[in-house]
Amino acid sequence: MLNKYARAFFTRVLTPFAALLLRLGVSPDAVTLVGTAGVMAGALVFFPMGEFFWGTIVITVFVFSDLVDGNMARQAGISSRWGAFLDSTLDRVADGAIFGGFALWYAGGGDDDVMCAVSIFCLASGQVVSYTKARGESIGLPVAVNGLVERAERLVISLVAAGLAGLHAFGVPGIQVLLPVALWIVAVGSLVTLVQRVVTVRRESAEADAAAAAAGGAEQGSGAER
Repeated sequence: MLNKYARAFFTRVLTPFAALLLRLGVSPDAVTLVGTAGVMAGALVFFPMGEFFWGTIVITVFVFSDLVDGNMARQAGISSRWGAFLDSTLDRVADGAIFGGFALWYAGGGDDDVMCAVSIFCLASGQVVSYTKARGESIGLPVAVNGLVERAERLVISLVAAGLAGLHAFGVPGIQVLLPVALWIVAVGSLVTLVQRVVTVRRESAEADAAAAAAGGAEQGSGAER
């Protein structure tokens, strides 16, 4: 849900910037690559050191590339299967870096094995949630379900909490607890979303198989009549 409305808003806001990049000769693929590199740097350099505020600022700046590159491709009329594949693949890389950064912090300076495990679960479940939809669509199913916590929700919840938790370094007391709470929310929400998608794919595949069987039976009956 968040992805639907937020993407529409920011697409309108970033359209002039996308047009400027096109005039400067920048390609959508270049924006995708630079954006992913920036997110990875913010997550894997700052987060393991406990620098959540500055890490979140860096990531937020670069995460908007996910909207800019698609906008550029549409404006230039060069949308392609390759661009869609590259964008989707690098989204998974960026997501993995973010939650990997959290896991590295908790495995090191954060010294919390439970939260390290929760961070790893967020990383893995986010990848599997995306895979279930892609795999379902690849076998011809619509996977018509809006999950409880999709990619946009995972990023917003975790990054807002991380940024606020980073204010602890500036003297704000007790605020660091927001990050563990957010990661638990993302973990539980991702699990619920995964179950929603698996149930949906099971139902849609059963309906598709039943329809195919019915159509096959009708063809055989028509052949027998002739």
